[in-house]
Amino acid sequence: MPDLALFQPNIPQNTGTILRLAACMGVAVHLIEPAGFPLSDSALRRTGMDYLERAALIRHLDWPAFEAWRRAEGRRLVLLTTKSADPYPHFPFQVSDILLFGRESAGVPAAVHEAADARLTIPMVAGLRSLNVAVSAAMVLGEALRQTAAFPPAPAG
Repeated sequence: MPDLALFQPNIPQNTGTILRLAACMGVAVHLIEPAGFPLSDSALRRTGMDYLERAALIRHLDWPAFEAWRRAEGRRLVLLTTKSADPYPHFPFQVSDILLFGRESAGVPAAVHEAADARLTIPMVAGLRSLNVAVSAAMVLGEALRQTAAFPPAPAG
């Protein structure tokens, strides 16, 4: 099933929300360090609530460490960026994709853009800049899970 990846996140509340999303959907989150906050930050715990213990968090020391791991695993990297004209709803997701989201303050550097196998954007009303990264992650992960039939099974009853 698709994984989420966060490139050097700056805002603990967004990271906590994404970890909660990942726990509920049964997907892993790859956190590419350094983060802009201590990972034990109380805001991260407060936002993630008791879901953090259920989240599959994989920490990577830095971009080169993540990239070496990803290439060894043969995983496709799908970058979500405002610097793309390709809308995510038209993209054919695969179960082994890693959906990468950049820093809230600056996105990702050019080297990360170049390493991505695909660069997608979320279509929005003209004149508006971007969505919150946690909202973006939920939207795109939802579409990837729908396309790959990888949503967790519904509870019986």
